[in-house]
Amino acid sequence: MNRGEQLPAEQPSDNAVLSAGARIAMQWRDLGADQLAAALRAMEPELRREHRLQLMRLELEREEAQRKHTERREQRENRRRIAELAVGAVVALAMLGGGVYVAPESWWLSCLLCGPSLLALVKIFVLRRSDPGDMAAVAGAARTATNAATPQPPPPVP
Repeated sequence: MNRGEQLPAEQPSDNAVLSAGARIAMQWRDLGADQLAAALRAMEPELRREHRLQLMRLELEREEAQRKHTERREQRENRRRIAELAVGAVVALAMLGGGVYVAPESWWLSCLLCGPSLLALVKIFVLRRSDPGDMAAVAGAARTATNAATPQPPPPVP
């Protein structure tokens, strides 16, 4: 027989039951069908145990993969949360610094930078939420500050 030609019983198989059966058939090929059937019946409990072990091993591998996936997702969420806190802190410090810096020349701009807008932005970055009342407060503070900053016309001369 050529090397490239294999009998069906000699070909590798992914199925453990068929592989074991083929192995037994090759070992017992000179025996009769009754003896082969008896040998296969004797091996059936062992094959069932191997199958259960394989199923348990696959289940453990699936659980391990699920656990690793969960851990990676939690690590990503933790890194994102830390980045959001850092960005919120930088924004808050920049707005406070800018508000203090411009206070002597433009008090109204300082009110805008250090007022409700600061709180609203920090709330967005740190708490990851924004309420409609926050934006209403920012708009009201901006309106008040710009109205106060506009120069008033001089009173009419009598």
